[in-house]
Amino acid sequence: MRKALAIAGVAALAAFATTSAHAQYPERPITMIVAYSAGGGTDIAARTLAPFIEKHLGGDASITVLNRPGAGGEIGFTELALAEPDGYTIGFINTPNLLTIPVQRETRYELDDLAPVANIIYDPGAFSLRPDSGIDDLDGLVAYAKANPGVVTYGTTGVGSDDHLAALAFERQAGVELKHVPFSGNADVRAAVLGGHIMMASMNVSETVADAEAGNLVLLGQMARERWDGAPDVPTFEEQGYDIVMGSNRGMAAPAGVPADVLETLQAAIEAAVNDPEFREAAQEQDLALAFMNAEEFRSHLEGLKGTYEALWAAEPWVE
Repeated sequence: MRKALAIAGVAALAAFATTSAHAQYPERPITMIVAYSAGGGTDIAARTLAPFIEKHLGGDASITVLNRPGAGGEIGFTELALAEPDGYTIGFINTPNLLTIPVQRETRYELDDLAPVANIIYDPGAFSLRPDSGIDDLDGLVAYAKANPGVVTYGTTGVGSDDHLAALAFERQAGVELKHVPFSGNADVRAAVLGGHIMMASMNVSETVADAEAGNLVLLGQMARERWDGAPDVPTFEEQGYDIVMGSNRGMAAPAGVPADVLETLQAAIEAAVNDPEFREAAQEQDLALAFMNAEEFRSHLEGLKGTYEALWAAEPWVE
């Protein structure tokens, strides 16, 4: 009897210790991995959001953004997936790269190695060129590309990215030949197109709109069903006769196996951060296309996309 009571007491103390430890989360700094270079859309979103997550986690919560660019996001996604599942390493995950990379090659991570926490952004794709190109709409781009096969170089964040898949779809529909130049992040694509090293940028509309408003780039169109309210004057591809709808989810995840209460704490803090009026004002200033999904919704969305990309690869591989 005394032995049974002792065992029960130990179990109760262990349960209390576990609950107490999780209730105090976070007790030390959190690292937020961004799988792309500094200055790109994901990095800007991360650095804009992090202080508000800290605020809504409460206490002395501290988040450090860590850039791990390379291989279309694979380096950062892998580091996130292999991290200790204790809630102290979280990170942004981006579609379609997160899902297309394991489809096109063997990787050290799969979707099941991650615990989606919340989606933050859905950002439609876009094509943009410098004003001195003389091209100001998609038909103009098609006419130039047909007259100059292979001359139009375009930058993306890598093979299998939304930017790349969109350009391949455009090539097929328009009957043109473009030349792909992959980079490690959108900041690098932007620098290359502004510097004249590539002719066109295929990147998300929110990452292009400020340069378009400043007259540095011409936005040819956005790949959304309806015009994003951050770029209401930019026509969709569909409006111009090209059936291309493509974009990128940017959301938060932790390594699979993170304790359920820690995951709930993170989700609640992120949702509160996204709904924080100060954050929403900052997001508008940074041209962030907000589209919140909770953990369950985000996981379901990712699983659906995974099936879509697997079917697409089986039908028409996008490897170059």
